Amino acid sequence: MLQPIIKTFKELTTSELYAILQLRNEVFVVEQDCVYQDLDFKDQKALHLYFTKKDTVIACTRLFAPGNYFKEASIGRVVVKEKYRNDKLGHRLMKASIETIKEKFSTSEITISAQVYLKKFYETHDFKQVGKEYLEDGIPHIKMVYKK
Repeated sequence: MLQPIIKTFKELTTSELYAILQLRNEVFVVEQDCVYQDLDFKDQKALHLYFTKKDTVIACTRLFAPGNYFKEASIGRVVVKEKYRNDKLGHRLMKASIETIKEKFSTSEITISAQVYLKKFYETHDFKQVGKEYLEDGIPHIKMVYKK
């Protein structure tokens, strides 16, 4: 069974970082046809949670302590390699991300900036929309919060 790997930016090897950035580029830039600045100097503040299969990063998130992205803790750059999306890996990724935030940052208040088309997915993890839809990098997003 796949186990999440959790590392700070400084703990990542160059190969691990490259694999994470490659997956994010593959999905957010190429697949979603969205030109945006992925390298935003926030990776250095984040915990990186990811799953690998045969030495390939197949899913990952960035986790932020309260105040490092939003006032609350945050999960960002949620991404699953296309061929693993039907395996419910996205749900395992979110569960592991939420549990890691609770454990590492001692909080259960989490804010995310979610792509609108994934609203129902995040609602299955008890996130609730707050506010109105907005554009981020040309893609409709909504702010969602989790409190438990």
